[in-house]
Amino acid sequence: MFAVRETSSELSVLHIPESCTWNLSLESTLLDLPLYNCQIELTQQAKEVAQAFEGHSMLPGVILSDRGNFVGIISRRQFFEKVNRRYGIEMFFKRPIEVLYRFSKHDPLVLPGSKLIVEAAQESLYRSAELVYEPVVVEVAPQTYKLLDVHQLMVAQARIHQITNKLLHKQTQAKLIQTEKMASLGRIVAEVAHEIRNPLNCIWGNLTFLLSYFEHLLLLMSAYEEEYSEPCPRIDALKEEIEFDFLQEDLPVTLEGMELGASQLLKIVNGLHHFSHMDETKAVETDIHECVDMTLLILKNRFKNGIEVVKNYGKLPLVSGYSGQLSQVFLNLLVNALDALTEYAADREIQTECLDDWWPQIEITTKVIETEHGQRVAIWIADNGPGIPPENQSQIFDTFFTTKPAGKGTGMGLAICHQIVTEKHGGQLSLRSQPGKNTEFEILLPVVRKT
Repeated sequence: MFAVRETSSELSVLHIPESCTWNLSLESTLLDLPLYNCQIELTQQAKEVAQAFEGHSMLPGVILSDRGNFVGIISRRQFFEKVNRRYGIEMFFKRPIEVLYRFSKHDPLVLPGSKLIVEAAQESLYRSAELVYEPVVVEVAPQTYKLLDVHQLMVAQARIHQITNKLLHKQTQAKLIQTEKMASLGRIVAEVAHEIRNPLNCIWGNLTFLLSYFEHLLLLMSAYEEEYSEPCPRIDALKEEIEFDFLQEDLPVTLEGMELGASQLLKIVNGLHHFSHMDETKAVETDIHECVDMTLLILKNRFKNGIEVVKNYGKLPLVSGYSGQLSQVFLNLLVNALDALTEYAADREIQTECLDDWWPQIEITTKVIETEHGQRVAIWIADNGPGIPPENQSQIFDTFFTTKPAGKGTGMGLAICHQIVTEKHGGQLSLRSQPGKNTEFEILLPVVRKT
C-alpha cells in the first residue's frame, strides 16, 4: 500500500548526529543527505499512517498523493496533534487520510535535490514559527519526491559551518604566514640592495673619472710622441708587446661597456630597493611609470621566446600611494601574463599547423580618464595569449585560486593585487578576457588619495 525505504545507517545518523560521517563540503546538496520515501494515497485510512509512524520511529512525515500525483505532506507532529485531540481517533482514524489533511493543510517547502545544503537551511529557517520544524520536501527527479528531516538538515548545516570555519582558519593562517614571509623578504631585499648599492655607487662614480684619466694619459702620450719623435727601440718593443695601438682603441670601449653595465646594475639595485618597500606605513607621491619600469627591469630575465613589451605611456600625475605595493601588483599581473604567453607559445610550437603571424606581446597603456567618481589614473596590462575561460573569470580574484597543477604554485597572486588596489589605494581592478584571443587587466587609481 505504501513504501517506506530507510537504511540502518540513516537511522543511526539520526540517533547520534554528532558522529555523522556524511562526506560534506561547501558544495554539498540535499541529495547528499538521507531522504525518506514514504508515500500514501489520499484514499487510504489514517490508521495506516499511524502504523507507518509506529513502525519507523524516526520517520518525519508521509507524502500524500492523488493517483500517484504529489498533493502535499503530513508531518508526524501534525498527525499526532490532530489524532490526540478529543474525539480525534474517532473522527480521523478509520477515515481516509484526506479528511485529516484538510484540517492540517499547509504549503510545504519544496526544494530541488540540487539545492545547496547551506541555502536550503536558510530557506527552512525563514519559514513561519509554526512550520519551521516541518520536514522539507525534496524533488529528487521530475515528479519524484522524498522527505528530509529538518533536524538532519540543521546537523548538516552545522557540520558545513565547522568545515567553513576550519577552512577560513587555514586560509587566514596561510595568508598571515605569506604576509610575514613577504615582509621579511622585503626587509632582506632592502638590506641587500643597500649593501650592494654603496660599493656600486663607488664603482659607478669612479668609472667616469677613470675614463677621463685614460683620455688625459692618451693626450700626454701623444704630446710625448710629438716632442720626442726620434724612434726608441725599447719603447717601440714595449708598444708592440702590449699591442698599444689595439689597447688605445679598445680600452675606451671596454670602459664604456663597464660604465653601461654598472649603470644597468645600479638600476636593478634601485629597482629592488624600490620594490622592497612592502611595509610602507605612509602613502607618498608615486610615479606609476617608474613603478612599471622598475618592475619590468626586475623581470627582464623572464622575457624569453621573443616576448615583446609595447609601452603606450600617457602623461600621468603623481599618485598618492605605496610604491612597493603597487610594484607588487604590476609584478603579479606581468608574471601571470608571461606564464600564459610562454605556455601558449610552447603549445603552438607543438601544434605545427599554427602558421599565422602571431607573436607574443604584452601591451602596457596608461592615461588619465574621467569616471563617475572623478579623474582616475588608468593602467591597462594586456597580453595576446590564450585568454581565461569564462568559468574561471568569476573566481580569478579569489584567495588561493590557481589554474596551475599541484606543486606549481599557491595561486595567481591576484587576490592580493585586488586587495592592494581596492583597500590600500581606493581604486578598482577588473578583468576583460576573450578566450583564445587576449586578457586585459584594468587598474583605476584616484589622482588624489582621500585620507
